[in-house]
Amino acid sequence: MANTSPYLTELENEIHQVPAEFLPLLLSIVKSYRQSLQLMSAEDSFKQGWQETKQGETYPLADLWEDID
Repeated sequence: MANTSPYLTELENEIHQVPAEFLPLLLSIVKSYRQSLQLMSAEDSFKQGWQETKQGETYPLADLWEDID
């Protein structure tokens, strides 16, 4: 038997407590969350950043350091 993560066990316990009629919505939420965590490739990230720069979507460097302590 595979070693199960305590987080997976806790998630399974929570899922079992959700009424069946809400499971499709919960599945949609979980899929959306997982997809939001996926990082762009370095190439795609650079392309997006370059497009934003060419369109003037930039911030002064001093503003980027604001509130960082």
